[in-house]
Amino acid sequence: MDLEHKFARFGEGLSVTEDAVIEGYASLFGQVDQGSDVVQKGAYRGSLEGLATAGQRVKMLWQHDPAQPIGVWDEVREDDRGLWVKGRLLKSTQKGREAAELIRAGAMDGLSIGYRTKRAVKNDKGQRVLTELELWEVSLVTFPMLPSARVAAKGVDPEAENTWRSIAEVFDHARQELART
Repeated sequence: MDLEHKFARFGEGLSVTEDAVIEGYASLFGQVDQGSDVVQKGAYRGSLEGLATAGQRVKMLWQHDPAQPIGVWDEVREDDRGLWVKGRLLKSTQKGREAAELIRAGAMDGLSIGYRTKRAVKNDKGQRVLTELELWEVSLVTFPMLPSARVAAKGVDPEAENTWRSIAEVFDHARQELART
């Protein structure tokens, strides 16, 4: 199975401190995305327990690029709302400094998870309910890897948004092909 991605805007509750500490939700439970997927509460539990037992952490990447870690997630947990993360951008890295500034400026507005589906079921509405996921990483992203989950701001031209989404998909596909070689 290929690594999958889901996008969530930082939205309410995101904070970025002067020390480049960030926190917010990387995934929300019970919300249907444009791909007709719904993450069920508890879907990350086994993966998070397995990582903790092995003494490993969920990786913090820049744009899902495994060659560009930009910080560390100090806390990743499920609560009643979703998958909550808190971590530190490493300002000792160029991308970490850039990410901190882009977030402060409002130019970067999203988190995206990288995972593999371990268990899913179809519900009576034809939606894929993700019941068990193997979480690999949470990335800071400019364009979501799941472009259809991005909500256009009021006044944004939908055609322009679709063009940017298409460009992001082309770059993601190219990156995946390069990773295979």
